[in-house]
Amino acid sequence: MHIDPFSSALDLAAAVRRRDVSPVELADAYLERADRLDPVLNAYCHRDDETVRAAASAAADRVVRAREDERLPPFLGVPLPVKDLLDVKGWPTTYGSEGAGKDPAPADDPVVRRFTDAGFVILGKTTTSEFGALPFTESPALGITRNPWDPDRTPGGSSSGAGAAVAAGLAPIAHAEDGGGSIRIPASCTGLVGLKPTRGRVASATVLVEGLAAGGVVTRTVEDTAAALDVLVRHDPGAWWSPPTPSRRYAVAVDQEPPTGLRIGWLTDSPLDGIPTDPACRTAVATALRALEEAGHHLVDTPLPLPPIEQFVAAFTTIWNAGAAAVPLADPERIEPHNRALREAAHGIDSWRFSQAVQTTQRLSRQIVEGFAASFDLLVTPTMACLPPRIGAWRAGTATDPLAALRNAYPMGIFTSVFNITGQPAISLPLHHDEATGLPVGVQLVAAPWREDLLLQVARTLETALPWSARRPRSAADTASAPAAPLPGLLGPRGSEVPFGGRRTR
Repeated sequence: MHIDPFSSALDLAAAVRRRDVSPVELADAYLERADRLDPVLNAYCHRDDETVRAAASAAADRVVRAREDERLPPFLGVPLPVKDLLDVKGWPTTYGSEGAGKDPAPADDPVVRRFTDAGFVILGKTTTSEFGALPFTESPALGITRNPWDPDRTPGGSSSGAGAAVAAGLAPIAHAEDGGGSIRIPASCTGLVGLKPTRGRVASATVLVEGLAAGGVVTRTVEDTAAALDVLVRHDPGAWWSPPTPSRRYAVAVDQEPPTGLRIGWLTDSPLDGIPTDPACRTAVATALRALEEAGHHLVDTPLPLPPIEQFVAAFTTIWNAGAAAVPLADPERIEPHNRALREAAHGIDSWRFSQAVQTTQRLSRQIVEGFAASFDLLVTPTMACLPPRIGAWRAGTATDPLAALRNAYPMGIFTSVFNITGQPAISLPLHHDEATGLPVGVQLVAAPWREDLLLQVARTLETALPWSARRPRSAADTASAPAAPLPGLLGPRGSEVPFGGRRTR
């Protein structure tokens, strides 16, 4: 059977269970597609095709041996790459850094185990900025990761490879992580769905960045996101904190209509002075608000109760500076200049001041969450204040000030990072495309803590009203050395292929 590389993960899983397609065929199709397209995109930083095919073969054997009434794992045989911030047994974890070691990881991260328990075949590791600190990947260690919609632009980050891979059909779904927008930003840049869960909802091996970071996936559909969240929210008794597994599956909740008459607030002006919001990003929010109003919800013109933003930024920065403290480094002298500056700043903060910053973020977070609950059921914002920046745009001023790299990235993360601090669930949806550039423009929906169910239900409403699944990247044909023949497609309608070509690399 021919495979449409843009099929949803759930459609592929169903085809495997029906024995319409083999997990080995799926693995081969995506590996071969990566051979052709990834020399331009640079979505993958590690591939081990023999191990991938062995895992796919084991999944195929399990399907063949299964009894007719046997309940198989929900994603048995479906390929999924892992961001190179998590350990996959037997593979190196570089953290996007030349300073990291190259030894194979001794065991899978708990999040990776949840994926494999659900039947996913780990397809490889995807690129990330060093330590996940910046919302793009342009690094000495992993090179430049490019946007399938326009390879002269970034696919966002820090889950850069994850976004590029799914958008270009190099994977049907990909693991991602979000410490300041790193799931939602690449989802916006590449036209995907990206959900950051509530703080603590997805337990990792350790609590990352004082609970600012959360794990998840990027996908093409809301249904895939809901079903993957069911995989990830399993209670972990060994975690520092981990809530009970939800009693109702998100894959079930997403098929139910949301309550009518929800209070919908919005925010389109940047919380930080001096950062304008691109008109295309404002248009995207207006489009979403119209659709929600037509669906019977109420627009509430009440400002989000933000505390003095300077306090927010100062406390967040103090915590963020120390974010890479748990990363094992073989050679700290080889890390990038902005991360070296962050490490030096972190070493200049004593434990008393760090604790004060943690307490400040908690107090400010409470102020926002309580004000949110009093005014809104959902908040709508642009995912980013800008369109996907051009490759290299972040470099302005970095020759004299390495931390300019972070300041240059503020327009990408100014709307997302607030909700890493508050811990609220937030999702980016590809509801708009800029007419002038053809680039995707994401809209962010935010709900109260623990209300992923409501967020997914409303996201599904918008997906129905403003469908996006037929949009596929078509640009950058002139960069391909030899445009490859498209994979034939079944398992759903075929869309436009990304006409990249290239040689086989590892």
